[in-house]
Amino acid sequence: MLRISYVELPVKAVAEVRDFYAGAFGWAFTDFGPDYAATMTGDTDMGLNGSEDHAIANIMPIVEVKEDLEGALEKVVAAGGVITLPIFAFPGGRRFHFRDPAGHELGVCINEPETH
Repeated sequence: MLRISYVELPVKAVAEVRDFYAGAFGWAFTDFGPDYAATMTGDTDMGLNGSEDHAIANIMPIVEVKEDLEGALEKVVAAGGVITLPIFAFPGGRRFHFRDPAGHELGVCINEPETH
């Protein structure tokens, strides 16, 4: 069964928002450059997205698939979803964004540890 494993917040100042959540709830974040930070507990994690390249307008739930991201994209389209951002790589995996029939934007990701 697939589940929402991640929630991403759009932010303008990653450090300020990261420090707020760290102070308010004691959450630890990993920084992925100046424009992105995320909790990495393995439960339902939260990302702070200050990126201009992959900016989001609203809070975005992310569904994690264990395998076949391309197959998940095909199923989303076949079910009536509209792709808003094609598959792209990020540190630790790949994902795409889509809009459901009600207009909500979500993401679908697959974790792929970097291999060297």
